[in-house]
Amino acid sequence: MSAPTSPAPTQPRLAWLDALRGIGASAVVAEHMIPWFIPSARPTWFSLGVYGIFVFFLVSGYIIPASLERHGDVRVFWLSRLFRLYPLFLVVGLVVLALHWWVPVRPAVARDWAAVAGHATMLLDVVDVAGIVDTMWTLSYEMVFYLLVTALFLARLHERSGLLAMLFASGSVVTGVLMTRVVISGPWVAYVSCALFAAGLVCLITGRFRRTAAVVLGVMALALLVLGSRVPWVGVAVVALMFAGTAIYRWERGTGRAWPVLVTVAIVACVPFWAITAGWWWVQPSVWIATIALTGATFAAGMALRDRRVPRVLAWLGLVSYSLYLVHHPVLKYFTRISGDLRAEPLPYQLAMTALVLVVVVGLSAVTYRFVERPMQELGRRIARSRPSSPAPGPARGAEAASAGR
Repeated sequence: MSAPTSPAPTQPRLAWLDALRGIGASAVVAEHMIPWFIPSARPTWFSLGVYGIFVFFLVSGYIIPASLERHGDVRVFWLSRLFRLYPLFLVVGLVVLALHWWVPVRPAVARDWAAVAGHATMLLDVVDVAGIVDTMWTLSYEMVFYLLVTALFLARLHERSGLLAMLFASGSVVTGVLMTRVVISGPWVAYVSCALFAAGLVCLITGRFRRTAAVVLGVMALALLVLGSRVPWVGVAVVALMFAGTAIYRWERGTGRAWPVLVTVAIVACVPFWAITAGWWWVQPSVWIATIALTGATFAAGMALRDRRVPRVLAWLGLVSYSLYLVHHPVLKYFTRISGDLRAEPLPYQLAMTALVLVVVVGLSAVTYRFVERPMQELGRRIARSRPSSPAPGPARGAEAASAGR
C-alpha cells in the first residue's frame, strides 16, 4: 500500500482567465515594442495588438457580468470597478503630464477642458478625445460595456447575452455600410457625457433613482458607441465580442447556447468585406479574420485547459496586466528617447535592448501593481463592505469570483 501523498497546491478557480490576460497584455506590449526595437520580427498575417485587445475584451465579457451577478449589488460592483481602474489611470496620466517637458504629449491630445472631461469618464474614444497614453482608448469600450451591463441587469434583461451579441454584430455591419465618420462630435459631447456620468454614478452608488440612472447611462453609452466612436463599426463590433464572451459564460453554465457565439464571430469576421472605412492594414479581410480566429482559438484553449494548472508566469502577468497595459507605452517612449533609434542597429544589439526594456517594463508594472493597484482595490473592498448590500433585482447565478480583482 503506497503512502498517501499531499494534495498539490491549487490555483484560483479562474486562474485561466489571468493566464489569458497575461497573453493579451504580452501581445499588446509586443505590438508596440517590435516596430521600434526589432521591426523585422513584426508579423503581418495578423495584428498582434488587436489580437491582445480582443483577448482582453472576451475575458471582460466573460467575467464582468458574472461579477455583477455574483455580488447582486450595483453599488459593490461600481465601487470595485472605480477602485480597480481609476487610481492607476490617474497616476500614469499625471506622470506622463509631469514629464511632458522631456517627452511631449502627442499633438492629438487637445489642450482643453473637453479633454479633461473625456479622461474623467474614460469614454475617450466615443467622445472624440485622444488619450494621454495611446492605449487608453480601449478603456472607452470597457466603460461602455459596464454601463450597458448595469442597465440590462437592473432591467432584468442581462441573461439575453447571445441575442445581444448577435444584435451588436449585425449593428457593426449596418454601421460599416452606412457610416463613414463620427455623427456627433465637438466639446459639448465630452461635457454632457461627463455630467451625466458623474450624476449617474452618484445614483448607482447611493441607490437614489438607481434604476432610472442606469437606464439613462445605458442609453447614453449606446448612443455614444454608435454615433461617437472614431470608427463606428469597430466600436460596435468590439461590444459584440464582449457580449459573445458573456454568452460563452452562459453556455458554460448551462443557461445559454453556443450557436449565438458562432454566429456573432462569423458576422464580425466578415464586416471588413462590406465596411466603407476599412482601409487600414489590420482590418484587411485576411488579416482581420486571422486575428479573430487566433483570438477565438486562444480563448477556446484557455477554456479547454481551465481545470489544469496554468503556467505561473502567465498567471502573474495576468495579475499585473492592467499595470502592464498602461505603463508599457510611456516607458517605451522614454526608453527610446535615451537609446535612440534602434531600427537600423545590428540584431544582437536590438535583442539586448529588447531584453533590457522588457525588464524595465515588467519591473515597473510589478511596482505599480504592488503600490497602486492592490492597495486601492483593497480600499475599494473595505468601502464596499462598509454598509450592507442592497438586494439584487433578480436571482443571482452564483458565479465564482475571478482572480486578480475581477
